[in-house]
Amino acid sequence: MQIHGLRALDDNYIWLLQHDKTAWVVDPGDATVVLTALENLGLHLHGILITHHHYDHTQGVTDLLDHLGPMPVYGPVNSRFDAIDQPLKEGDRLALEGWILNVLQTPGHTLDHISFVNSQAAFTGDTLFTAGCGRLFEGTAEQMAASLKKLRTLPDDTLVYCGHEYTWANIHFAAQAEPDNPDILTRMAQTIANYKQGQPCVPAPMGLEKATNPFLRFDHAPLRQTLLERGAEETDASLFATLRAWKDNLDATGELEPKR
Repeated sequence: MQIHGLRALDDNYIWLLQHDKTAWVVDPGDATVVLTALENLGLHLHGILITHHHYDHTQGVTDLLDHLGPMPVYGPVNSRFDAIDQPLKEGDRLALEGWILNVLQTPGHTLDHISFVNSQAAFTGDTLFTAGCGRLFEGTAEQMAASLKKLRTLPDDTLVYCGHEYTWANIHFAAQAEPDNPDILTRMAQTIANYKQGQPCVPAPMGLEKATNPFLRFDHAPLRQTLLERGAEETDASLFATLRAWKDNLDATGELEPKR
């Protein structure tokens, strides 16, 4: 399966999956970007995959159906997004021309969030980002901590295809959370180089995420000890919530963003 990353809106990634001349799209927040890519590549869209209901991941669906005709729209069961006609839950499997994607329920960012994964690729929407994770808009810290621990069981060479390009802010926060982690410092240097060259930082291998993403490391020493010193209790939910609040507070200052 060939995977094309389409940049859309301010910082979204739409993922176009290609097998021969057949395609599927993950989280089409912008129909125009998808239609242009389909035309340029000579592809026929056979289905739409949705990780969660937020508009920047779904607002292109209606236009795609209007332009291209009916096709399956796969997404989480009990979602607010009513265009889904193929509802999926934990343990379901999706076969795309023999390429199997397993469905994981990964709530936290939203209650309906799912991820599509196999040993090669993980489409994690807004649950797991490169070097970070999504904010808690609907779910609980306990849910998000469990979702992230579920995703970190994937093989190290699984590539993470997330929903946004937030790597700069995320890795700069990681360097504050774990200042003595040499893998984070190496990744930060590569991220800065990528941004300067206009190159994407997504996808990234899960092994790199396990080594450098603080939201996959909240229960690992020495970050765990740092969070306990910042007032966390000895539970996954409290450790994660303390880490997420730390990042949210820094995000609000703007200090993690690239200087223009």
